[in-house]
Amino acid sequence: MGEDVQRRTRLTTRTAAALAGLSALVTLTACGSGDGGSGKGGDDPFAGKSADRIAADAVKATKDADSLHMKGTVRQSGSTVTVDLSVDQDKNCDGTIATDGAHADIRHTNGTLYLRGDEQYWRAALKEQPGADKIVPKVKDKWVKAPADDATTAGLCDKQGLVASMDENKSERTGMKKGPATTVDGTKAIKLTKKKSSGETLALYVAAEGKPYILRSTSTGGKAPNTATFSDYGKAVRPQTPPADETVDLKKIAGGGDQQA
Repeated sequence: MGEDVQRRTRLTTRTAAALAGLSALVTLTACGSGDGGSGKGGDDPFAGKSADRIAADAVKATKDADSLHMKGTVRQSGSTVTVDLSVDQDKNCDGTIATDGAHADIRHTNGTLYLRGDEQYWRAALKEQPGADKIVPKVKDKWVKAPADDATTAGLCDKQGLVASMDENKSERTGMKKGPATTVDGTKAIKLTKKKSSGETLALYVAAEGKPYILRSTSTGGKAPNTATFSDYGKAVRPQTPPADETVDLKKIAGGGDQQA
């Protein structure tokens, strides 16, 4: 029974990690990475800089940020995944994930991840697992905790891991073009674009005031259109530990116990 419990837990946390990381992994791969600072100069902080250099500086600034808030959607294999997550360098995180009508809240604090999914989420996560019909009523709408050393949750609230996806395909960092000055949620920005041979158009919006953070990233015209907006750079992320009477341990429940954590 022990291995079966472990498998159920891995499935659940892997589902959460996949959903939460999907938008970041897809929306940021267009950006690349590089060296350089903010490059401010006169009224135009990007004067004399190529689009590729601006993108590289934006990725570096975003990597160096203590924290950020990401909100986005991605269309993948016929499903729409939505992520709304605040995360910092210490792996504290607080937010939500949703797909195909299923919804889950996520918190990571003090080395423990807590996930509160609705019934649809848990039925999808535990699909085809023995005993799922008995487990779902006990975990739905409850905070289910996962241990800090669970490998399947390692990337879920790892800001550096999410942002590292920017470096996965270095060829994507070249060939971008400067677009017009614009704004993203009231912040001045410059728009960078790249049209791929596949017909997909990538766009990156970089802050033109303060540090050159990534403010928005979009992909249109491809098989997995997506958009992500980034904000609250440097804002503290302080998720609260869920109340004990609203928290359960999936391993104990799957093992036949009804003890709360």
